[in-house]
Amino acid sequence: MSVKIRLKRVGAKKRPYYRIVVMDSRTARDGRAIDEVGYYHPIEAEDKQVVLKEEKIRDWFKKGARPTDTVKRLLNKNGITLK
Repeated sequence: MSVKIRLKRVGAKKRPYYRIVVMDSRTARDGRAIDEVGYYHPIEAEDKQVVLKEEKIRDWFKKGARPTDTVKRLLNKNGITLK
């Protein structure tokens, strides 16, 4: 089973809101998540757009989870690296 850290879309039409979740790579985008590690709200003010649970993310990295490209960009922007 390949585990990914990726975005799960919630929110209304034209008002996106994403949860940053850990899920099996074969699961549908809005399917059941294993764990929630943060959220991303692109419409909010710059300082309130991303909230991350850094300890959980590092824990999942140690377990072998890999982020998608978009999540990797958000993590790097907020100072969290893959190591």
